[in-house]
Amino acid sequence: MTSIPEPKTVREENAIVLDHLEHGYPFEQVSVKTPIVQALGVGHLTLLELIPKKGIMLQPMQKVYIGEGKREEIHHIKGKIPAEKLTATAANTLHEAVEDVVTAQEARFVEFFNKAQPLSMRMHQLELLPGVGKKHMWEVLNARKEKPFAGFEDIKERVKLLPDPKQLVIKRIIAEIEGKEKYRIFTS
Repeated sequence: MTSIPEPKTVREENAIVLDHLEHGYPFEQVSVKTPIVQALGVGHLTLLELIPKKGIMLQPMQKVYIGEGKREEIHHIKGKIPAEKLTATAANTLHEAVEDVVTAQEARFVEFFNKAQPLSMRMHQLELLPGVGKKHMWEVLNARKEKPFAGFEDIKERVKLLPDPKQLVIKRIIAEIEGKEKYRIFTS
């Protein structure tokens, strides 16, 4: 008898702190409140709730290790959280954190422009980016036939009328995190 393999869970190795609530959530109705860190996972762009180690203070935009090995600042990962649960500070820091990830992993996101495929006879993956219609899609496809894009600047130079590709990716990621998109391209 063969067993069905368990689906792999998405695990983050590093996260960017969005907010640190030293005394937990103010609306919690418990006598002892647990400190909470709201963070963005760097690998899969997942919103996470983390429990910091005792006495550790974290600042927004600070990077923390949350992988399987020895953790310096984080005790454990409580789980994923929806965007609606983000504090005002976390929500305000989200854009900067996403921009930080996109800048640091530029090759990963440029690869999307180089490898995007049709979803159906009428829809292409490129059209899932905000502000990209058929005209921009064809310009990107024709430009990448010549040679693959090397970076966001290369896309901007070769596809003249396309809005800033880096900002398109950032807007799309934030929309996916906020649950505003049917299809997920960049987040888990």
